Amino acid sequence: LDGGKPTVALVYQAVQALYHDPDPAGKERASVWLGELQRSMYAWEMADQLLQLKQDVESCYFAAQTMKMKIQTSFFELPPETHIALRDSLLSHIQSLKDLSPIIVTQLALAIADLALQMASWKGCVHTLIEKYSNDVSSMTFLIEILTVLPEEVHSRSLRIGANRRTEIIEDLAYYSSTVVTLLMTCVEKSGSNEKMLIKVFRCLGSWFNLGVLDSNFMANNQLLMVLFQVLQRDETSTNLHEAASDCVCSALYAIENVDTHMPLALQLFQGVLTLETAYHMAVAREDLDKVLNYCRIFTELCETFLETTVKSPGQGMGDLRTLELLLICAGHPQYEVVEISFNFWYRLGENLYKTNDPALHGIFRPYIQRLLHGLARHCQLDPDHEGIPEDTDDFGEFRMRVSDLVKDVIFLVGSMECFSQLYSTLKEGNPPWEVTEAVLFIMAAIAKSVDPENNPTLTEVLEQVVLLPETVHIAVRYTSIELVGEMSEVVDRNPRFLDPVLNYLMKGLREKTLASVAAKAIHNICSVCRDHMAQHFQGLLDIARALDSFALTTEAAVGLLKGTALVLARLPLEKIAECLSDLCAVQVMALKKLLSQDPSNGKAADPTVWLDRLAVIFRHTNPIVENGQTHPCQKVIQEIWPVLSQTLNTHQADNRIVERCCRCLRFAVRCVGKGSASLLQPLVTQMVSVYQVYPHSCFLYLGSILVDEYGMEEGCRQGLLDMLQALCMPTFQLLEQPNGLRNHPDTVDDLFRLATRFVQRSPVTLLSSGIIVHIIQCAIAATTLDHRDANCSVMKFVRDLIHTGVSNDHEDDFELRKQLIGQAMGQHGQQLVTQLMHTCCFCLPPYTLPDVAEVLWEIMVFDRPTFCRWLENALKGLPKETSGGAVTVTHKQLTDFHKQVTR
Repeated sequence: LDGGKPTVALVYQAVQALYHDPDPAGKERASVWLGELQRSMYAWEMADQLLQLKQDVESCYFAAQTMKMKIQTSFFELPPETHIALRDSLLSHIQSLKDLSPIIVTQLALAIADLALQMASWKGCVHTLIEKYSNDVSSMTFLIEILTVLPEEVHSRSLRIGANRRTEIIEDLAYYSSTVVTLLMTCVEKSGSNEKMLIKVFRCLGSWFNLGVLDSNFMANNQLLMVLFQVLQRDETSTNLHEAASDCVCSALYAIENVDTHMPLALQLFQGVLTLETAYHMAVAREDLDKVLNYCRIFTELCETFLETTVKSPGQGMGDLRTLELLLICAGHPQYEVVEISFNFWYRLGENLYKTNDPALHGIFRPYIQRLLHGLARHCQLDPDHEGIPEDTDDFGEFRMRVSDLVKDVIFLVGSMECFSQLYSTLKEGNPPWEVTEAVLFIMAAIAKSVDPENNPTLTEVLEQVVLLPETVHIAVRYTSIELVGEMSEVVDRNPRFLDPVLNYLMKGLREKTLASVAAKAIHNICSVCRDHMAQHFQGLLDIARALDSFALTTEAAVGLLKGTALVLARLPLEKIAECLSDLCAVQVMALKKLLSQDPSNGKAADPTVWLDRLAVIFRHTNPIVENGQTHPCQKVIQEIWPVLSQTLNTHQADNRIVERCCRCLRFAVRCVGKGSASLLQPLVTQMVSVYQVYPHSCFLYLGSILVDEYGMEEGCRQGLLDMLQALCMPTFQLLEQPNGLRNHPDTVDDLFRLATRFVQRSPVTLLSSGIIVHIIQCAIAATTLDHRDANCSVMKFVRDLIHTGVSNDHEDDFELRKQLIGQAMGQHGQQLVTQLMHTCCFCLPPYTLPDVAEVLWEIMVFDRPTFCRWLENALKGLPKETSGGAVTVTHKQLTDFHKQVTR
């Protein structure tokens, strides 16, 4: 676009290429060029001309989409005197293109809605549109489309219209809402039962319900509500219409969540939905799954809306328990997708009853939960002809996981012991088919942990029976029985006589290809819970660990086994630990050495991550209790392993993934022995700094923060750590100062400020008296605008902790010095920081980050209230008071009120 404004013919040619060029490179060129056009000022005029030319669907779609995008993101480019012309031009386009394609109508409707929301001078837009088009039948489709998207766009994140304007619009829409509903009803009457029109009407009505502006008294007596339920009661309603009507009812139910303020409408909807039971059975009889799912959505929404009423006055008025009956009818449907829709409701009901903790109330709901659990157990059954173990990654596997979670959440209503015994007795007394047995064991595994393990004969009997299961039963039954044993590790811990038979049973599984991983997970559980009892079996664990790769384990299961082994290792006598740890690490170290000695095949060294992850998990969980003055038993082993890790790091220094795993391994090694890793400090820091100059992997900054955390309190290490920080900061700042540097490297931002924060916590004076602090604070101020959860959190925590060191008088002898240093830093950067934070809250950050910003502002205020009040006033004065559409974003009074609220 350097050559200035392109011709319409050229733009048209580019759109043709985008859709029809057989050469992918040509398509790509057209796409880039059109993207550049859309961002330029010429886009307005080009889009307008293409819409006037009306050459084909593609060019009109591109133009309509461009208009919508420009109005959403670049409305400020247009001078106010052009707004009316733009509106009139868009309205004439939508009228002339209404029959070309529905997607073009939608894009233009969005453009008109987004314009109306931003153009403060267009008063009562709903009224003017209805007046202009409602008498012309052919304009009806686009009029309803505009009226559908308008309420949807009010809360759009891409339109930054501000709270004042939004409130004004919502009040305006509420004022005209009954006119819209009346228009929709007229439409239905005029078009007879034209299906396309009905779908549009229901979508539009749903959109107004969603905005929450419809008057519930007016709606309760409205004919349109009757039409809605008639459509849902009729057996011959088509799938598309049925879905639109269901969506609309769900929106209505959602809109009356505060039932008390919407009484008449609530009653109409309540009674209306209860009439749909017959229609549900009809849909089941016709095997129409789409409709069945729609009804279940409606029934669930009904229960969610009346949840509090049901708990407050069960069985009375709109607390009628027939609503729960409807959901249990759905739970009886053979397809598990139907019952799954209602899970969130059952979870909320459980949560609500748990909080009220009223036994009489629990008694009323218990039978419903019992029936639900019964239905869920049946839905968890695998097909009788299923071969192999249960899949846990397909849709059905995920459904079973959700069942397991839900059962854990509602089991208290039935009593876990009672339920567990009942399930067990169905296995003990009957001789059910394998798929029933497996499903029962699956539900038992879900609740095993919530059963009290103290001298509980049923639990011990179950354990006894399960480990006696013959190898001839279906493999899925063995798989789930192993899961159950793993969940019962508390029982094993209380009854150590079972440890041997349980371990033998699990070892059998470990040796079988399809059961190995689940058995490894169960052994890991037993190790975690029975650490002391397992010490006598340590040799066995070591044997497994040495031969780890002879078992068919997933990466995760293998790491889990090593974790279990390390947890037990930490409970051995201190003098044994070093030797056993050395044994446990030997396999992984040998493997790393072997990889290092190999000639790189095709120029690439073999991947060491498996071994690094295994070492990391061993270091992470070997945490013996070491008395003061004793040498840490792991120190020697870690010193011996360091050269191999160092060499691995060097070999793979260009590969971010492998370097990350190396750093993770070193991080746990350092954490494992704490101060005992002092001899590594010098060589490790030297290597980190030298690799980071060439390959700035952010994990080095993270590892640096671990070193500062462990050694920052040691007087002799402080200068060295500061040198490390300065050496790491230089390449980091270079990286972040590139165009979009902060946005492209959020991990670096996150880890840099994690490192700086550790310094503030461990040795504030060292950092504050150094030359680097000014640059770190400048970088932090720039990074406050970054909309990235972890990075932003890290930056805010750094600034907060930094100022806090000058606030908290912890009676350390350096408090006065810290206070003085923070005073200097704030004098230099305070105003800039406060201004940036106010700006960033208004224009850059999502709401969930605001508490972190508040923490920072609070510390500044505690540090120096009068100065903060002045800084805040200046920052607020600098905010824009009006939008380009002429709406007042903030009044003088709102600013002074805000200032008062923050500072008082």
